Parts: sequence; structure tokens; C-alpha cells
Amino acid sequence: MTKTKFKTSLIAPCGINCGTCSAYLRVKDKCPGCRERTNMKVSVSRCRIKNCVVFSEGKIKYCSSCESFACRRLRELDKRYRTKYNMSLIDNLNSIRETGIREFIRTEKIKWSCSKCGGTICVHRGHCLQCGV
Repeated sequence: MTKTKFKTSLIAPCGINCGTCSAYLRVKDKCPGCRERTNMKVSVSRCRIKNCVVFSEGKIKYCSSCESFACRRLRELDKRYRTKYNMSLIDNLNSIRETGIREFIRTEKIKWSCSKCGGTICVHRGHCLQCGV
């Protein structure tokens, strides 16, 4: 397993950092991330937020730029992530809007890098998939 590169192309429209997602970090049937166009049969291809008309037509880059921010779908996903994974997508999007994507990426790298091996801590597992810490 290799270390994740923290980059803007891995930040999904909903504010999830795909680089910390278990589907992106796995080796077999690896998800390419939400911004990649793919025919793979991964859950991202069925994502209602990614496939939202406003985003898919290229009108916005992040949900926080939408006039419907935060829509019902995003609020429901945010609630699930806050409850299960202790992360708020709405907070992520507000941070991107307030400090910019580059600063958000810098803080994500600090937050999600393993202090033991430098690997990536998986948001869904709560530990580094490389060393287990």
C-alpha cells in the first residue's frame, strides 16, 4: 500500500476527501475518486450528490457554491458522517469556502497522515491501513 497524495482533485463536491476513503485506499477494485470519470461499478458512479445536475453540468466545483447549499441530500450525508466517522462534510465545505482549497489540503494532510509510518488514516476505519495505528 502506498501513501496517499493529498491533492485538490481528491476533494469530492460534497467535501469528502476521497484520499482518506476506504474505497480509494484499498488495493483490489480501487475507486479512482469522485472527480474521475469512470465506467467502474463503484458506488461513486451512483452517488446522487456527484451526479447532481448543478455539479455534473460544470456549474459548480463544490456543493458550498450551490444556491441550495446545504441541500437535504448533503445534510443527510453529513449527519451520517458526523455520527459514524466524526467528520462533517458541511464543516469541510465551509472551511474550503473560508480558507481556500490549498489550506484545506494542508490541514487534511496533517489530520489524516499516520504519525508512525506516514501512511493515510482511513476515515471509515479510524486507523492507518498501512501499519494499523
